[in-house]
Amino acid sequence: MKSSEIRQKFLEFFEARGHVIVPSSPLVPGNDPTLLFTNAGMVQFKDVFLGQDKRPYVRAVSSQRCVRAGGKHNDLENVGYTARHHTFFEMLGNFSFGDYFKRNAILFAWEFLTGSLGIPRDKLWATVYAEDDEAADIWLSEIGIDPSRLVRIATSDNFWQMGETGPCGPCSEIFYDHGPAVAGGPPGSEKAEGDRYIEIWNLVFMQYNRDTNGELHPLPKPSVDTGMGLERIAAVMQQVHSNYEIDLFRSLIEAAARVTGSGDLSNNSLKVIADHIRACAFLITDGVIPGNEGRGYVLRRILRRAIRHGYRLGQKQPFFYLLVDNLVDVMGQAYPELTRARKHVAGVIKQEEERFAETLENGMEVLETALCRGNETLSGEVVFRLYDTFGFPVDLTADIARERGIVIDMAGFEACMAKQRDRARARGKFTMQTGLEYTGQPTEFHGYATLQREAQILALYKQGSRVDFVEAGDEAVVVLDRTPFYAESGGQAGDSGELLSGNGTFTVSDTQKIQAGVFGHNGVLSSGRIAVGDRVIARVDQIARTNTAYNHSATHLLHAALRQVLGNHVTQKGSLVDASRLRFDFSHNNVMQENEIRQVENLVNAQIRK
Repeated sequence: MKSSEIRQKFLEFFEARGHVIVPSSPLVPGNDPTLLFTNAGMVQFKDVFLGQDKRPYVRAVSSQRCVRAGGKHNDLENVGYTARHHTFFEMLGNFSFGDYFKRNAILFAWEFLTGSLGIPRDKLWATVYAEDDEAADIWLSEIGIDPSRLVRIATSDNFWQMGETGPCGPCSEIFYDHGPAVAGGPPGSEKAEGDRYIEIWNLVFMQYNRDTNGELHPLPKPSVDTGMGLERIAAVMQQVHSNYEIDLFRSLIEAAARVTGSGDLSNNSLKVIADHIRACAFLITDGVIPGNEGRGYVLRRILRRAIRHGYRLGQKQPFFYLLVDNLVDVMGQAYPELTRARKHVAGVIKQEEERFAETLENGMEVLETALCRGNETLSGEVVFRLYDTFGFPVDLTADIARERGIVIDMAGFEACMAKQRDRARARGKFTMQTGLEYTGQPTEFHGYATLQREAQILALYKQGSRVDFVEAGDEAVVVLDRTPFYAESGGQAGDSGELLSGNGTFTVSDTQKIQAGVFGHNGVLSSGRIAVGDRVIARVDQIARTNTAYNHSATHLLHAALRQVLGNHVTQKGSLVDASRLRFDFSHNNVMQENEIRQVENLVNAQIRK
């Protein structure tokens, strides 16, 4: 049974049982800054489980594309060396939001595995949380599983929680027995780390809410979250032990062998390349491009690891981008967004290959020299030089060293990194009149409703020191109890204008937050004298504010036009907006051409004219 058939059977099985098929969300989580990438099927439903979002359905099913190659969930170093580690994988899952619970979740899973897929009952084992008598009774009384193949697990492996507090609950896992020819013992045994018994499905029962004291309180609407790796269940159905032997990977490994000129299809480097093209292509499809930080750096690490494995096979020319068409043939039907983005994906990968090729050979010479010295440890200084000068991600260096039985000196590398950060900080030091010592109340902002407001002076600062009054000609920072002045934020410049009192006029040239929630009005006292406690009329320069607002709106139009002309991978990296201009920083893998610039300008101007 092909992987595509398994995926389709799964979706159709649950759709027939009242579940809405929900498309895979992107690999970049849209509303969860705590995650680097989407790493499980439940990520797009997280707000639903937390009660912060409500969907028009209470049952859902999905095939979610996932990446685990950075942050807490990082499988990168194992990819190519084990049978089941991947950077990219597909998670099949069915979900209940306060509808059915343990009984139906277990019955559905058993019916799909033994009915739709025809897996023999005696090849399946189940685990439950040690204290979950309800789930155990369902398995024994209703499913009729042999008691010897039901295992109670007392550890956290069978109790899931979203975080230290919040929704949580027991799990029930389903394992497949690959047979006595494979080493390993059943779940919960001393030999459970072996490969004979493989977990294929995890049923999570969100039953409780854990409070800050660690106490569990029953949820009013218990829910279900399940996950079954497509690659693992495909290995079961295709009667192979390694995920790299399933149809999804066989065609990609054959294509990788062809473009690298390798004749040995069992070579681990081909497995690495086949795995990494999936992760790289889908990350680029979802808007990530290679970079030096965050998601972009993880993508660069994966790309460069694949390129190095091609180099290891003797391929010195760009090759990785050629696999995009093969991947589209395998997965394009299930994920049409990949098909639409194929040209862009191939272009980004090829450019990164060409960029890295310039330094790969020189870097490899440095690394080979260091590895041939006969030491058991590669010094942190060499690891840092490869990273800093040649763009070798640390895990790439570790990968190459491991092949020689050599470990890297991570402590030494971190020490070199710390010295570099200190040098950068020393070069970048500058002084600002922010962080002024202020202990009063925060500023009430009224600038969305009005551009003029009566206020009282709470504090005055002259040359960074707090003073009771200022006189004509003095530069100062004024803190008011309330203000219509917008403080610089989100790339938009702070407001300018005037503070008018019976004793003097203060010209505001800029407004900044000197602390969180405390607005500092920077400027010069044009005439007279003002003191702490004085009442003033705070009046924003209306023309400047209006022009700034226009330019701020234009940044959003510009962002939309760039995505339309260049592609959905374009993401904002920064902006600066004031009354006279706008600047918009964005990510793209090429220099914009003149015709592209013209298209963007025309799109934005057309919207402005409307």
